[in-house]
Amino acid sequence: METTFLDSNLFSYVMLPLLIFLARICDVSIGTLRIIFVSKGKKNIAPILGFFEVLIWIIAISKIMQNLDNYINYIAYAAGFATGNLVGMIIEEKLAMGIQLIRVFAHQNGPDLVKTLNTNGFGATSVEAHGAIEKIDLIYTIVQRNELEKVLDIINKFNPMAFYTIEDVKAVNEGIFPPRKNNRAFPFANVLRNWRKGK
Repeated sequence: METTFLDSNLFSYVMLPLLIFLARICDVSIGTLRIIFVSKGKKNIAPILGFFEVLIWIIAISKIMQNLDNYINYIAYAAGFATGNLVGMIIEEKLAMGIQLIRVFAHQNGPDLVKTLNTNGFGATSVEAHGAIEKIDLIYTIVQRNELEKVLDIINKFNPMAFYTIEDVKAVNEGIFPPRKNNRAFPFANVLRNWRKGK
């Protein structure tokens, strides 16, 4: 009796585990992105990602259930899950979506830093405060995440020893931001742009 490729050991112990591994990478990566889009309020993208995430997961788990005696599939499934988390984090980093608040604690020349940021197109606000030792200026600036590196470069050039904190902001109303292209039609444009920079 002839053995077809789908019934062969090569498929059962090499190809099938590999396909399960790749499927898990895909669905976990998509799941990571879906969570990010949900947190950013992207209602038009998150449901689509959720559909494909579950579809791929069902296909992968069904193959596991059909081959319960193949323990290599279990390893491939777990390895795909772990790798998918890493890939999802890398993609999220490349996407650079969202808005972030930078809070700078300036011990001197705070107003000058505000002017420098304003000159470069970034809105900034300065507030006088009292630190543990002396008076300081608290400088707040809200920036698009894909502009974060540029703003930090300005701050570090102004004061290489600057103390600052960064946190996510879900939404803003109004504000001063550098002009940018509308990427609403293609939310993954940042990935391609950052990939080109790395070449």
